[in-house]
Amino acid sequence: MSPRFVHSLRFSAPTTHYFEVESVFPTALETSLDLAMAVWTPGSYLIREYARHVEGLTASDEHGRPLVVEKVQKNRWRIATTGASSAVVRYRLYAHEMSVRTNWVDADFALIQGAATFLVPAGCEKVPHEVRLEFPNGWTTAVSGLPSLDAPSGSAHFWAEDYDRLVDSPLYVGSGTVHKFFAGGREHWLLDEAPPAAWDAARAITDVTRVAETALQFWGSAPYERFVFFNLFTEASGGLEHRDSCVLMASRFKTATREGYLDWLGLVGHELFHAWNVKRLRPIEFDRFDYERETPTRSLWIVEGITTYYEDLLLHRAGLVSGSEFLSRLSKTIESVESSPGSRVQPLAEASFDAWIKYYRKDENFANSGVSYYNKGAVVAFLLDALIRRETAGRRSLDDAMRLAYARYSGERGYTEREFLAVLEEVAGRPLDGWLERALGSGALDYASTLSTFGLRFAEAGSPHRRESAWFGLDAEVQSGRLVVTQIVRGGPAFEAGINAGDELIAVAGDRIPVEGWRERLRTARPGTRVEVLVARRERLRTVSLVVGERPRDRWRLELAPLAGTVGDEARLRREEWLRGTVATPPLGFDELATLDALDERSEIVGEVILTEPSASR
Repeated sequence: MSPRFVHSLRFSAPTTHYFEVESVFPTALETSLDLAMAVWTPGSYLIREYARHVEGLTASDEHGRPLVVEKVQKNRWRIATTGASSAVVRYRLYAHEMSVRTNWVDADFALIQGAATFLVPAGCEKVPHEVRLEFPNGWTTAVSGLPSLDAPSGSAHFWAEDYDRLVDSPLYVGSGTVHKFFAGGREHWLLDEAPPAAWDAARAITDVTRVAETALQFWGSAPYERFVFFNLFTEASGGLEHRDSCVLMASRFKTATREGYLDWLGLVGHELFHAWNVKRLRPIEFDRFDYERETPTRSLWIVEGITTYYEDLLLHRAGLVSGSEFLSRLSKTIESVESSPGSRVQPLAEASFDAWIKYYRKDENFANSGVSYYNKGAVVAFLLDALIRRETAGRRSLDDAMRLAYARYSGERGYTEREFLAVLEEVAGRPLDGWLERALGSGALDYASTLSTFGLRFAEAGSPHRRESAWFGLDAEVQSGRLVVTQIVRGGPAFEAGINAGDELIAVAGDRIPVEGWRERLRTARPGTRVEVLVARRERLRTVSLVVGERPRDRWRLELAPLAGTVGDEARLRREEWLRGTVATPPLGFDELATLDALDERSEIVGEVILTEPSASR
């Protein structure tokens, strides 16, 4: 049998938030063995220092004789093997951080992340791994994207062909409910942990099936045999993609409203889209991860931004949101970018590269100095899609560019940023370097051509969506019973008046500001008037004079533009093509650009264009 590493995980006292790990490593009779733990996990671009949770690490040989262990780096241990044929390593891990990227163990369930759990010998990334789980009493279910092997009752046994796969496959153990269904001829699992009483699993499965089928039709083929959605209602939030699975976290109250439910479905679509865009079609920097230090790339706007653009577009093409709902959700994305001063400061490509030190380490000044590569990347994708459709008279789109890039760069080697941009130019049929330089920079984005292409406009000043109320240009939160300023908008009234992040808001115009309902109280001020604001800064009271501003109106709400004649007919056609999408059958092979030219002759329409409110059945 070829060498392999065997890991056993035991949950003997889950209420303590600890679990035990035992790993067996062949040593090839060498005198020492260096073991390393990852410091971050793919898809979460921040050094996490997982080794801080390791306790009581010991080692012995195959006969149980102790081996000397020395910690040599923050995440590395050296074992003096003294000629032993194998080393048995044991340690405990504390697991009490509820997020999609960390370990969690309590009385109800465990979510185990490979990067945060397993020690591996340095230089042995291609050795296969076995993972054996022993359940505590009362737990009945173990799920992973990894292939499973036979195991006795009360346990589970999984297999990973190498360390990359081990890290990229979270493990769930508990008593959640697994729903199995098929989409596009592939098996999918939806694992529900602690769903709310009103959770409609049947409806969720139906809708997730439609999302999965639409994504599979978009790409033309399935890159996985089985895909697992870990759907955890934990009062946390977020999602994280993996090669054959994804972790979703939400509040039990999140899906009680239609908007919240659509947000959840959007997260489902987002993380599933990543099975293609990043897990296979990837920046060249991700060809091989360095798990002990940062792996920066300028292409996260492609990885996350383009995926964010498609998450809502796929919901519409799947018939799950109306056209007006889709435009509303896209409008919010545009507004989040255009209302952020940081979008005029940090270039989009730099936002990708600096995610490690900026986006995932946001401070009170981030909105003034940084931009989300998720949201701005989505807006740039929207503009790119329109540009390609316009330049090719509707024959090609960003959909085609993504499929062409996937055909070329989802194999042994990922793409460089220049190679991906070259694909965009190839599909558009003309150089885009000037346009891309502006879009990926920090200058203003030009929406005019895109709006005319799709027959859209931004709502005018006199529309009912305009918001007229007082604006202070700050945000705050309650901390230990005090209302503390957490963010100041550059150029806003609070910024000009000299209010600081960290100030405690006490009173305005002689009236105390309630910690609950403080936003409503501030909005009662009259725009244009000067008011005295009482704050406490480092426990000293001071009065600040502030001129109340008027809340910026909603300039970024998309709506249909009144059009007539030939121009109107062309815009409506482009809008319908954009909203419904075209999908090639059979799957595209894009060896030559000529394949794109044949797309119209062998395509089918999926989804439905709906520009009215959704039906009552939804």
